[in-house]
Amino acid sequence: MRQSFDAYVRRPGDADGMARREKAIAIALATSERSRQDTLDNLDELIQLADTAGAEVVDQVIQPRATPDRATWMGKGKAEHVKAVADELGADLILADDDLTPAQGRNLEALIGKPVVDRSGLILDIFARRARTREARTQVELAQLKYLLPRLTRAWTHLERQQGGIGMRGPGETQLETDRRIIRTRIRQLEEDLEHIDRRRETRRKGREEHFKVALVGYTNVGKSTLLNRLTGADVMVEDRLFATLDSTVRRLTLEDGTDVLLTDTVGFIRKLPHHLVASFRSTLREAAEADLLLHVVDISHPHMEAQMRAVRGVLQDLGVAETPTLHVFNKVDLMEDPAVLRQALGHEPAILVSATEGLRLEDLLRRVSQSRELGERRVVLCLPWQCQDLTPRLRAMMRVVDQRAVEEGALYLLSMPSASAEDLLRPFLEKGCFLQEKW
Repeated sequence: MRQSFDAYVRRPGDADGMARREKAIAIALATSERSRQDTLDNLDELIQLADTAGAEVVDQVIQPRATPDRATWMGKGKAEHVKAVADELGADLILADDDLTPAQGRNLEALIGKPVVDRSGLILDIFARRARTREARTQVELAQLKYLLPRLTRAWTHLERQQGGIGMRGPGETQLETDRRIIRTRIRQLEEDLEHIDRRRETRRKGREEHFKVALVGYTNVGKSTLLNRLTGADVMVEDRLFATLDSTVRRLTLEDGTDVLLTDTVGFIRKLPHHLVASFRSTLREAAEADLLLHVVDISHPHMEAQMRAVRGVLQDLGVAETPTLHVFNKVDLMEDPAVLRQALGHEPAILVSATEGLRLEDLLRRVSQSRELGERRVVLCLPWQCQDLTPRLRAMMRVVDQRAVEEGALYLLSMPSASAEDLLRPFLEKGCFLQEKW
């Protein structure tokens, strides 16, 4: 069956609008490794993903099966049943709730006679629609091409439109080999672009080292962007759809004592988030990896709150930040009246109940952030000898000056800085002849 390049790879930044919502059949396996309820929950999420991508799921099919079929994922008999349902309902495509191997995808398409898009392919389509910045578009295209490369077949005959095929084909190369070479070349270009972008991001991060950094993490669509807007007055897009935010957004947040901290919004997570997608967005997620405090935002009104929390903890584990101090922020408390659920939430210490939409208990949240900052803060007394006064602008740019006074040796500064980076921040001053004192 001939496959369309655009069916798998939408150009990053394409508009959401479509002339007609595609009709889809959602299919899933209830294997021995997961309960039927888990299968139903995952399928519900797949339907939400389909809606975000602009498709309407007109039916769903679940096959109980001990393990996936190595060749066709689901059994051939069930695949024929899916074909009959798709033909009857006029479905345009099939959405599989697992990641399929290239062979499974091709064999399933041959049996059903419709394009089959697995979970990763669907998520990539959504990412491509919502990528707006250069970094997000580059990351999405890179993930798409790495996903596409092993799925190339001889039916793909028009990739030269993307890179210019005439003059690029080597002696004796088949079209398939040419297509693969074009994609590999583009992957290398995108990886180099991301390295340049990441170096610039690293420069910006170093310029923010003196600030206490807080990152909003959590399941997709739990209200992270709404919370960021409420706390900082930002205007980050808010939408009741999955993956409304792909780019990390950093805003300055002023606490009650006048101290500024940096608050970062990050891409939301989901269950069964493919590892290669996490890898593609690693530079964006590094904002969370380098945070001094994580605010794990949870939708307390969601019936599968605990499962969503486990999924987020799994991704944080993959990123190597599971040990970062974390405050559980249970959002949308205005939609929850069950006292048992409220007690369950508060059992995840440390925890706080808020409503970003209604502005409930946000002052308490800011107080908790301030307390965390103080716990992670180190105060030192640094003396700048009179011959080192040219270092004063650099000192003020890199660290927070709590107090200062003149002494016989020079200018004495009471400084505040994150404990984790104190040594690196102080080193250049100590090397220039400045010195620490025990008491103010």
